[in-house]
Amino acid sequence: MPTREKIETVQALKARLDGVKTVVLTEYRGLTVQQLGDLRKQLRAVSAEYKVVKNRLARLAISSSELEGLARHLSGPTGIIFSKQDPVAVAKALHTFARTNQALAIKAGYVEGKMLQPDGLKALADLPSRETLRAQLVGAIQGPLAQLVGLLAAPHRELVYVLAERGKGAAE
Repeated sequence: MPTREKIETVQALKARLDGVKTVVLTEYRGLTVQQLGDLRKQLRAVSAEYKVVKNRLARLAISSSELEGLARHLSGPTGIIFSKQDPVAVAKALHTFARTNQALAIKAGYVEGKMLQPDGLKALADLPSRETLRAQLVGAIQGPLAQLVGLLAAPHRELVYVLAERGKGAAE
């Protein structure tokens, strides 16, 4: 028989998972409390949250939702990362932490409607940041426009040079 506490836990988890862009399941076996605290701090910096959950309660929370595909990965000690913000930033923070803490294992993920395996999340983490992509786009647009302005100004510039040289010749 489910206890009131478990029912409230499932409802709270459902509420947190409602409208998320990113959910990542991890296995935290072998990490210390301090390392988990560091992971939580890094994830908070990118507007993400890390929660250790009981697998049975997590299955109940994601049943009948778009996250139901994650249920088969709920085994062993499981932590859930969820965010309603930028999925690339979450993937980058997670992989940065995983590089220095080998004990953290990424099981699977859900990013904006698609289930991803760990290698898919790694590819997402390797993408440039949003600011970098914007800068590259501006550079790609600015380059041809600067060339066009130079080409349009060239005849006027040449005319000024010719007139300046002619003026020098007449003054001599």
